[in-house]
Amino acid sequence: MTRPALAPIPASERWLLLTLGAINFTHILDFMIMMPLGPQFTALFGISDAKFGLLVSAYTLAAGASGLVATTYIDRFERKSLLLALYAAFGLATLACGLAPTFGSLMAARIAAGVFGGVMGALVQTIVGDAIPFERRGRAMGVVMGSFSIATVAGVPASLLLANTLGWHAPFFAIAGLCLAVGAVGLRALPRLAGHLHAGQRASPLHSLRAVLRDANHWRAFGFTMLVMSAGFSIIPYITIYATANVGVSAQQVPLIYLAGGVTTLFTAQLWGRLSDRWGKVPTFRLLALASMVPMLALTNLPAVPLWALVSVTTLFFIFVSGRMVPSMAIVTSATQPALRGTFMSLNSAMQSAAMGAAAFVGGLLIDRDGAGHVTGYPGAGWLSVVLTLAAVAWVGQLKLNTAPAH
Repeated sequence: MTRPALAPIPASERWLLLTLGAINFTHILDFMIMMPLGPQFTALFGISDAKFGLLVSAYTLAAGASGLVATTYIDRFERKSLLLALYAAFGLATLACGLAPTFGSLMAARIAAGVFGGVMGALVQTIVGDAIPFERRGRAMGVVMGSFSIATVAGVPASLLLANTLGWHAPFFAIAGLCLAVGAVGLRALPRLAGHLHAGQRASPLHSLRAVLRDANHWRAFGFTMLVMSAGFSIIPYITIYATANVGVSAQQVPLIYLAGGVTTLFTAQLWGRLSDRWGKVPTFRLLALASMVPMLALTNLPAVPLWALVSVTTLFFIFVSGRMVPSMAIVTSATQPALRGTFMSLNSAMQSAAMGAAAFVGGLLIDRDGAGHVTGYPGAGWLSVVLTLAAVAWVGQLKLNTAPAH
């Protein structure tokens, strides 16, 4: 049977999504730039790969903790005002990263960035769930998640160029400047969203949190989120370290990995969004998750190969591993009722950040260096990711989806 054509996304929704995507771009770039700078940080501060993994994890664990706190207040404020306030604080924390003179001060600044960035990411997803009907939510997530591709294709190479030219501080200064510009646009472009405030009176600030925690479907969604994020972040933080130490690429060639992956996923994210709306969010997620296992194992077992072979594998990795996020986020935002979506997404963000941080930390424990400086143990991280992916494929079928928007 021929499925009906998808209705286009209205212009008003597209402007909303582009603005949210720009906010997401700076938030994602701030997190992503740490990973390709790994070899610089380990040499500059004289730290081990595992300690670098802790530096990456500090951001995500702080984001998780702040997400827990946000569950007590996020549904008690108008969405636009809260998002822009968090965004301003995030920009200042990113500026502090660029000003950090020591490893300890950089760690503190990364924690501060995580505190604000984690809640901000959850709020972006909440706004999509509030403002976009379920039948267009897959494509909406494709637009917003396209910011990951733009960060990869333009942000990371440009940031690495700045780092190689002006020092590792420069990318953080540039991101802080972008936050100022995007925040100014958001003041005019984002609509006021307060429908959730009229969904009924709450007995206390903890009422929404208790309501979220009592719902078994929410816990299934949290488990799903943690499986998806853990599967990716057992591998992702160590791609650059493995590529330079084992595969044999130079630091100057690393941007090509992200450039190729970003260009490709910029288009495939839109494709996965359309497929999610046409064929269903759950079937599309399962297809992409199963496909992602091939590049997961290929990348973590890759020997010394030519640059084109490495880029081919990493591009497939980005296509499918990042592609899973489009249907999975559409699924998760639909696993609750609109009045509780902010609290639910904040708690989900906390679970997501905890899973990312724990996976990055475990990945760092699995890998080591031999006498020649080569990374060992990376295949174990790949197999861990495969097991977690299979668990997510089985788990997603247990979720019940609420298709009603807030407005």
